[in-house]
Amino acid sequence: MIVFGKPAAEYFSFQKSILILIVVVGLGRLGLSLAGFPNSTARWVSLTVVSVIGIIYCAVKVPRTAFGGYKTLLPLYFVQSMTGNLIISGSIVLAIVTGHTNIYSAPEYSGPTADNPWLHAGAHLLDGLIVGPLLGWLIGSGIMFIVKKAAPSKAEVPQTSR
Repeated sequence: MIVFGKPAAEYFSFQKSILILIVVVGLGRLGLSLAGFPNSTARWVSLTVVSVIGIIYCAVKVPRTAFGGYKTLLPLYFVQSMTGNLIISGSIVLAIVTGHTNIYSAPEYSGPTADNPWLHAGAHLLDGLIVGPLLGWLIGSGIMFIVKKAAPSKAEVPQTSR
């Protein structure tokens, strides 16, 4: 599949390190919870922090490497958001199926969907498809604007010969 002129695989490859970090942190947080660590401890392993790192990372790396422009950020953030929210939704479904609460299904972290875990899992999928990527794109575009003004990309730097 081609997205904004690039194969989808390029978006995964471009941010492989961030995607690995999302998976490690997301599953690490679940693992701590399932291992019996209190939620007050497991909550410090944060996908929210990784999301912020991912937004900044792509907003800086895209213009610096001439990978693309503002529209290129959207599929990158979509992939990041979906990866994290699939882990969260899957963890909520795991809690429903096993009957054992984990950090992702705990009422104190479920917000207004605490009474309906299926709705909570579905809301994370909606977030992963729409809200997260758009919010990331909005923030990342602002960061990219600053980065582009502050320093030209490799493609824009004139080469000098010796």
